[in-house]
Parts: sequence; structure tokens; C-alpha cells
Amino acid sequence: MHENQDEHLIAEQFAARVEANQTALREALKPAYDFIVCGSGSSGSVVARRLAEDPTVSVLLLEAGGTDALPRIQEASRWRENGRTEQDWAFQTRPNPHLNGRSMPWTMGKVLGGSSSINAMAWARGHKNDWDNFAEEASDDGWSYQNVLDIFRDIEDWQGSPDPKWRGSGGLLGIYPLAPSRLSAALFDGAQALGIPCFANQNGQMMEASGGAALGEYLIKNGKRLSIFRNYTYPYMIRPNLTVLTHTLVTRIVVKRARAVGVEVAYEGGLRTFEAGHELILSLGAIHTPKILMQSGVGDADELCKFGIDVVQHLPGVGRNLQDHFLIRACVWEGVSESRREGRNPTAGVFFWKSDRTLITPDLQCLVVDNLFPGPATSRLDTTRSYWSIAPGLVRPMSRGRIHLTGPEPSDPVDIDANILSEPADIRAATRAVQLCRELGNSDAFREFTTQEVMPGECTDDELESFVRDSAVSFHHYAGTARMGRGEMSVVDGSLKVNGIEGLRIADGSIMPNVTTGNTMAPCVVIGERAAAMIRKSHGL
Repeated sequence: MHENQDEHLIAEQFAARVEANQTALREALKPAYDFIVCGSGSSGSVVARRLAEDPTVSVLLLEAGGTDALPRIQEASRWRENGRTEQDWAFQTRPNPHLNGRSMPWTMGKVLGGSSSINAMAWARGHKNDWDNFAEEASDDGWSYQNVLDIFRDIEDWQGSPDPKWRGSGGLLGIYPLAPSRLSAALFDGAQALGIPCFANQNGQMMEASGGAALGEYLIKNGKRLSIFRNYTYPYMIRPNLTVLTHTLVTRIVVKRARAVGVEVAYEGGLRTFEAGHELILSLGAIHTPKILMQSGVGDADELCKFGIDVVQHLPGVGRNLQDHFLIRACVWEGVSESRREGRNPTAGVFFWKSDRTLITPDLQCLVVDNLFPGPATSRLDTTRSYWSIAPGLVRPMSRGRIHLTGPEPSDPVDIDANILSEPADIRAATRAVQLCRELGNSDAFREFTTQEVMPGECTDDELESFVRDSAVSFHHYAGTARMGRGEMSVVDGSLKVNGIEGLRIADGSIMPNVTTGNTMAPCVVIGERAAAMIRKSHGL
């Protein structure tokens, strides 16, 4: 008890020091900083911390949202309460004919920590082939799996069974596997019966294999969220060379003679410009990064001219290549709810598998959940009854969407054409995922938990396709809208420099040529680490 009180006191004292230092820095804002990082999410927080580690440089971190010091943010189990609040950008996609005319709510964090402050905190590194694809697209071996594996080991403090070949210890990020349950044991038994191997952890050898089942992994300790901002940036906010401005909306990149020299922001009721002495880094995410590029004159010339925006650099790939994972919510069974009875975390485990054996990388990520997974198709069910679910997800989609402008002003919303399920291959993969989950859920391994299958049940091919289109929801893993590569549609090169603009880099999920296999927070951390290392090397820091 005394130890907890001491920890609480130390935390309060540190918070007071942070507030005093940041208040002083805000009251003495400078017209110029060596580095300006726009966005405090899973990549931006990393970049800001790594640059501020050098005391000789000044770093300004800009965040449109406010504080993350709210109980429903800090208490990880309350993550669903954060959607559609002032901490959420609360996007809405355009109606999609491939979803039977539905639009989708897209959540993205508008708060210190970005989406790592409002998400479920799942840690998924991505598959070996994802990173080797990055390296091939960028023509840079620094993005290869073997190189990023070293980064993951350096930043992790793995709390599961030791696995030194694949997992790190002593790093900044505490990674905690879920405690096994009877339902997770059923998952492993049922998966093995279907030929799906089981692994000791999700992010080790399994991500070099054809797929498998494992317990999920989370940045959650004693029920508290371990956001990327809190791990990386917050401890450095007592330093004089790191200024963090909240409620500061980036409105325009200032470009002179093909060089980004600063940024215009909306701050304290007016517009203000800060100069970037060395570099400006955009970490605004796959929706706002292309928006601010286009509204600053960097993008497809035809798109910009529609709104009277002067073309600074014609880059037709800006806003294109939009990707998102989606979940089918959900395959549902009525029966015993272990989480209600024992107060457990309802996620029992995860498995990755291939919808087609000819694929080289698993394209399905399915979650076993010990409750009713909420979604458009499950809203009619009686929530007083006891359920468990399997939510099939497609994590290597072929469909591509696009971010469009609706006007030249920062207040003009983006038009998100998600275009999910537009490719027939995605429908085939999604229906196979549902069939696989039904086969697993109706197997002998889960019999003790089940009184009846609730949905989708036996159905024709047409009924199954309709179920998929009616049930698909966003996994909130947006990526690809400022892709890294060498072709005409690439926006950044392998060092994340924006093509044709000096002094400007992008570090967030928008640079992914192809979205990684699984939740995207962990890959975005590595993108931030890679960006920071390349920036430091460029400037001899």
C-alpha cells in the first residue's frame, strides 16, 4: 500500500514539473525551432523524443487535441468510450455501394498520443513479408525484416516467457500477453484440429510463418494504458529543448523555393507561423497528412486546381492508395461467458491464417472474444443474454480508396472514399474467413461454451456475401496515402523525404506501400524510429 502511495506521489510531483516547464516554454515561444513535428501519435511521439534526446537542438511538437490525462483514456478497459468524443476526429466515410450503401465511422485520436491514447493497445509487429516489401519498394535494406526486428527487440520490454531470438527486454515499451483462459485453450485446441499451428507469442516466430494462433499482446499494465506518447515523449517534457503545444491545428506547410521552411498553425484564436531551421516532419496520419499536403499545394495538380490551390509540387500519389483493414462483426454463439463470470479481459486470443493456400503471407486476422462483439449486424441481439464471438478480419486487402479535398480551407472536411470490398478478391477472402470462423466455433473444442450458433448460421453463397457486406466495419488501421517508393505514384523515398520538397519528411502510417498484417500501432512506432534515426544521421546528431 505504501509503495503504491509513493509511486502516486512521485508521479504527481513529476506531472507538476512537466506542467511548470511546459508553461514556461509556452510563454516564451520562439519564432523558429530546429525541428517541428506535426502530430503526437504513434510515430510523431517517437520522432519528437528521439530528436529531443540531443540537448543541442530545439524541438516543437504540435498536437491539435488536448490532454490525455482523463480516466477513460488512462483506464485501458474504457477505450470504447473514447469514440465520438472531443478526443476523436470522428470521420465518416462516403456511402459505399460495396457495403450495401453504408458509410463507416472512422475513429482517429485527436489528443496527446493520437490513436495510441484511444485504441485497444494491441501490439502486432506485422509479418516478415510486410517489411521485406517495404525494403523492396524503397530500395533500402534498412526497412527489411531483419533490420526492423533489431528495432523491435531494442524498444520492447517483453513480459511473457523469454524468447531472446525474437523478443526484447528492458526497452521503453512494456508488452504484456493476455492471461490464458479456458476459451483461449479452446481456441488453441480447435485451431490445431484445423491445421493452424499455435505459438508461444504472437510477435515472434509466428510472424515469419504461414500463420498461427496465440494470445494477444497489449501495452497495458495493471489495467492502465501505456500509450506511445506516455512512454516516449512525456518523460522528456521536463527538458528545456522540447516544447509541446496542444490545441494547435496545423493549417499549412510554408514552402519557399521548393523547400519547407515552416508551418502555419491555428493557435489561441489566431494564425501563427513557426520556422523549421532543419526539418519539418508530418506525422498527422493517413487522413490529415495528405490533406495538409494538398492544401499546401503538394499533390495531384488536377485535384488542387479544382479548389484554386496553387501547385507547389505535382505529386499525383498524394491521397491515393488508401487502405484499411476491416472486421466482420461478427460470428456469434450463445453460451457461457467466462469474462462476465470472472471479470476477465474478453479477448481470448487471435489467429492469423490464409484465405488461399497460394498466398505467401496470411491475409486473415481473427479475434476470439468472450462477449458480444458490437457491430451493425449484432445490434438487434438481446444484450441481456450471454454470447461469445469470433470476429474475422481481412488484413491484406486488395481494395484501394482515396482521400479527396472538399475545399481549400483547413475547416473544409475531407471526403473519404474508403472503397472497401470493391475488389472481388476481398469478398472471396472475407467469405472464406467467415467460413473458417464458423468451422472453428462449431468444432468440438468450443462445445462446452455453446448452446447455439446465433449468426450467421447456415446460408447460401449469396446470403453469406450479403452478411459480409452488412457486417464489415473498420479496423481503424488507415494507411498508404503518401506511399513510400520509387514510382510515379510514390510520395516519399526510402528516407521518408517528400519528393521534390526539401526539408520535409513524413513519418506515419500514410507512407506504407501496403498496410501491414495486423494492428498498425507497432509498425508506426518503427516508422517513427526509422525516421528519427535517418534525421539524426542527416544532421550529425
